[in-house]
Amino acid sequence: MIKFILLVNKDGQSRLSRYYHNILGEERENLERETIQKCLPRSKKECSFLEYQNMMLIYRRYMSLFFIVGVDSDENELSILELIQNLVETFDRYFNDVSELDITMNVEKAYMILDEMILNGHIIETSKNRILAPIYATENN
Repeated sequence: MIKFILLVNKDGQSRLSRYYHNILGEERENLERETIQKCLPRSKKECSFLEYQNMMLIYRRYMSLFFIVGVDSDENELSILELIQNLVETFDRYFNDVSELDITMNVEKAYMILDEMILNGHIIETSKNRILAPIYATENN
């Protein structure tokens, strides 16, 4: 199960976060800070998976954004990398070559895309057309 998804810029500032389990404010801040400190300084040659506390962190860098996903230790890491790739491609399709500015200026649309893909920590949709259809429908009204 997916526990959380973070989009962080290269300076460590969180641009988007979604949690799929109950976690309180201060504990959430500590988790984000420690997760960012673990993932950002890693080199490109290092593996994109790392164990942290009782979960696995899977991350990937695209342009100036880091996509970090925290999952249960029994989750398939490669499927989560595919999820990240699909999320980036969906953002690219919607925003026409997504950038950090696109996410910060259209955070509600970014959350809508994410929510169409993941529900309660489980991947429910991977088709870019099906993910974007409700978002395009809200724009046409």
